[in-house]
Amino acid sequence: MVGLILVVATLIAVIGLYFRSNPMAHGNWFLIRRFLNWFPLGMTYAFLYMARLNLNVSQDALGGLMDNKSFGTIGAVGAFTYFLSLIINGPIVDKIGGKKGILIAAIGASVANAAMGVATYMLLNKQLTWNMTLVFSILYAINMYFQSYGAVSIIKVKAYWFHVRERGIFGAIFGALISVGVYLAFDWGHAVTNAAKAAVPANPTMLQNAFQAVFHVQGGGVDAVWLVYFIPAAILLLWVVADVFLIKDMPSHAGFEDFDTADASSGEMHIEFSKLDLLKKVFTNPILLMVCFVEFTNGVVRNGIVNWYFPFFKQAHQAGAEMFRDNWGLFMALSGITGGFLAGWASDKIFHSRRGPPVAISGGAIVILLGIMATILYTSPVGVALCAVAIGFFTIAIHSLMSGTAGADFGGRKATATAAGVTDGFVYLGSAIQSWSLGHLTTISWQLWPVFLIPFMVFGLIVAVKMWQALPEATRRYLMVKEKITITVTEEAVMRTSSLEVSET
Repeated sequence: MVGLILVVATLIAVIGLYFRSNPMAHGNWFLIRRFLNWFPLGMTYAFLYMARLNLNVSQDALGGLMDNKSFGTIGAVGAFTYFLSLIINGPIVDKIGGKKGILIAAIGASVANAAMGVATYMLLNKQLTWNMTLVFSILYAINMYFQSYGAVSIIKVKAYWFHVRERGIFGAIFGALISVGVYLAFDWGHAVTNAAKAAVPANPTMLQNAFQAVFHVQGGGVDAVWLVYFIPAAILLLWVVADVFLIKDMPSHAGFEDFDTADASSGEMHIEFSKLDLLKKVFTNPILLMVCFVEFTNGVVRNGIVNWYFPFFKQAHQAGAEMFRDNWGLFMALSGITGGFLAGWASDKIFHSRRGPPVAISGGAIVILLGIMATILYTSPVGVALCAVAIGFFTIAIHSLMSGTAGADFGGRKATATAAGVTDGFVYLGSAIQSWSLGHLTTISWQLWPVFLIPFMVFGLIVAVKMWQALPEATRRYLMVKEKITITVTEEAVMRTSSLEVSET
């Protein structure tokens, strides 16, 4: 209950900061209508996370039925499917719009989760005759295919409603919603599996009483782990109803005037791009390719920490750090929300909408934290947990500014979903590599866990430093003309911008 109160209070603070941050001097009615647009969209995305990371929770509840190798393989197949799907579905969402995209994501993920719930029921009742790893790999891949519509849809809608000077804050909102999803997945998910145990407790909780009354879970011989899939599947369908009525793709669909957001699409909104053209805009843009690389390395580290702390805790007997295990989702949520907001605020207010500087600073901090974590892995359970939480803080900061913001800035409104899809896809390419690799390495020694992650973040840091001065040309013009800010441009950045303009011409 305390965790829920903290998360709700944090969400209220996020909403308050949204209304206080209005650098473009929008009218109050516009701010309210934009809130009614992004909040249901964002909460749908948060519950998509719950319907994605519940695999981690079920692995913990299933125990020996899903070992590290199986878990790593299932996660790798799902992450690689997500990577490929984002490249395919990004251009589709650029064509059909973010509203249709989020509806496809929620409905498809709901059905896939229900199917995983059925498979879990059959596994626990010894009715699953096929190979467990194969079945869950297929179903999780289907889930991740539909999940891939989520991130690109939320960023696609954002691109039309938020000016570049506001996108650092929206990137923070995006990171906050991801963090809420992590909280829902881990803490709500574990609350579900604990309440669904077959053993009758001496002092049942309210949730245990509810499950017993509705599902008759206790005394049935096996834990009702399948509910960790069925519950988010049902909740997603409720958000689908809200999305149908509240989400609008652009301000003009809600009765307001559309406006120039000063991103890479400024001056070319009249041009129609094919799906191939949209992909070319991304893969020929050197800045976006650097964003992809940074997100690839960040994906290795972020998911390498979030997905593997629970198995590490359970198998390495981290006595004294039980508070972190019991509230892992809450710690990840609070650290991610604060990390996303501080990075977004710094990007807009200190670095004039440049995304590279706070990303580079975050990358440097992660390298240090991973080094400390490797040193104290078996000697300080609390220290390891604190390092993991701090890494969550910085990796969400990077993700919210790269996929959540830079992709939209340099892709522009016309190619936002494609750019965000490709950049976010590289996160899950990295996740696929770490999932399979750590699934095997951790069976040798957990010491290899942080050591494996360090070189990836070092390379990401190097690339982030290289894009320190990067800005879309339209944003640079806006800052110089409207805000009279002189931006120092490196010769390398000028050459990149010139080559991009030539390629687009």
